[in-house]
Parts: sequence; C-alpha cells; structure tokens
Amino acid sequence: MKPGDRLIRHFLQFKDLRAEEYAYLFARTRIIKSRFKNYERYQPLADRTMAMIFEKASTRTRVSFEAGMYQMGGSVVHLTTGDSQLGRAEPIEDSARVISRMVDLVMIRTFEQEKIERFAAHSRVPVINGLTNEYHPCQILADLYTLIEYRGKRFDEPYILDALKGKTVAWVGDGNNMANTWLQAAEILGFKVHVSTPSGYEVDPAVAGVSDRSCYEVFNHPLDACRDADLVTTDVWTSMGYEAENEERRKAFVDWCVDEEMMAAAKPDALFMHCLPAHRGEEVTAEVIDGAQSVVWDEAENRMHVQKALMEYLLRGRIG
Repeated sequence: MKPGDRLIRHFLQFKDLRAEEYAYLFARTRIIKSRFKNYERYQPLADRTMAMIFEKASTRTRVSFEAGMYQMGGSVVHLTTGDSQLGRAEPIEDSARVISRMVDLVMIRTFEQEKIERFAAHSRVPVINGLTNEYHPCQILADLYTLIEYRGKRFDEPYILDALKGKTVAWVGDGNNMANTWLQAAEILGFKVHVSTPSGYEVDPAVAGVSDRSCYEVFNHPLDACRDADLVTTDVWTSMGYEAENEERRKAFVDWCVDEEMMAAAKPDALFMHCLPAHRGEEVTAEVIDGAQSVVWDEAENRMHVQKALMEYLLRGRIG
C-alpha cells in the first residue's frame, strides 16, 4: 500500500483520539475481552505483523502487546536496544522508512517523545506509544477501562463513558508521564484529577499538553488530594531513566506513600490503581496494594485487552 492510499492514525499521546473514539474503543474492549474469556476464536489481524521496539525494558508492555497480537491472529517482531538503537545506528527517519515497509504496525517504548514523533512522521503504518518519558497513553487506556468495568452501568457505546463523567481521580506522587496522561484524559473525557506531588516534581501543564486548567486541581498535601476521590493512583518514585536521582527522590517523596489513611479519605467505594511494578513501603503500603480496594491485577490484565482493541482500530477502523 502506498502512502496516501488511506489515513494513517497513530497513538502517540492520549489526545490523539477523540472522546467518541474512546467510547468505541472501550465498547470494543469489552467485546474482545468477553470473547477471549469464553474461548471464542477471534483473529481479525491474521497475516498482520507488528514490530515492537524497546529502548526501555518492560515486562507488562512486552507481554501484553505480544500476547494480544498473537491472540488477534497476528505475529510480532521484537527489537531491543541492541537490535535497533534508534537514531544511533542510522537516523530515526531512515529506520521508520525501512521498518514500516516490512510490518503493518509499530509499537515503540523509548525515552524522549521526540523520537517516537520523528519515527511516526516517516512511517507508512500506525505507530503506538508503549511509553516515553512524557506520556504513557496505553496504561491510562487500561486504567480507564478498569474503572469503567468496576463502576459502569451501561457498556454499550453511547453510554460507556458515563462511568467516567464527573469522577475524581487522585494522583499521588511524581508529576511524570502517567500524571501528564491522566490530565490529557481528564480534559477529553470529562473527569477531574487531583494532583499532589512533592515540591520540585510538579506536573508541567505545557508538557502535559492541556489547555483546560479546570480539569485538574493541585494540592500540597496528598491526603487533601485523596478526599472524596473515586480512584486513588500512584507510580514509583523513580521512573526508568532517573535512577541517579533515587536517593534524593526517596527523601523528597517520603510523605507521598499511599496508605490506609489516604484511602479512608477517599470515597468508601474508591478504587486503588498502580501501573506496576510497585515497591511496597515506598509509593504504596502493602495494606493498600494488597487490600480489598486494589484492582491492580485487573488493571494489568486490561492492558492487553484495550491494546487489542486499539490495534484492531488502527489497522481496520471501526468494526460493525
């Protein structure tokens, strides 16, 4: 297929899709997941190939994308830093031109967002952000679907987003790629984020890419951010690539450990999420992550299911 034969859609930031597209994706996720759980064969991506390029190592990203692609009938080419070296062995633009002539879909997990943007600009096929320093859209896709599963009342496309409207999400911890993506999702889907970070680790609205400041509120104390929240969520104190700051961050974040007091300040039926891996006793206590309000294991599994719906949509458009 030549460039220009059809519109190539990428998923590089959460704001790359519209609210109505997310309604479709979440409705498709429910259908695709149900078929999987019922052992119904469904392989709409037969004979399609995805290249997965990892400059940042991962457990969940690799397993969820690879297993999901195989379940949908496709195949996977797995490239690590030594295999690809984006922008080092050859210009990123040249890598994109070559790789995208040989596969149907590319997932990249790397450091700077600029790398994936440059790759996508020269790709003949859809590119998915598996994680960058700035954004983690597939994880927020999974988190939101998990919230819909637990709190939704109607799961057909016209109503599936009702489970999110007016909700409050408390973000406790680093103003990182997860926090940036939560803010984008809130602006698009009509909920609010309470953000609490240590001084010096705030969310940068310019990096987050949000224009509506009413979609989030900043709190100095994490307990205040959690008050009346429908969902409390966090991440590790030191993200990959910032290991040199580990000791400094441990001192700065000591009061940003999600504990039972914070969960008690949230709504009685509030959920707890974490994108994993987690460090019990640092960003969250064992009592919370292993407690009754935690849905982290469903959240982790749902990465695979929402990504299957996303891959289907980027390659085949709307089904039905």
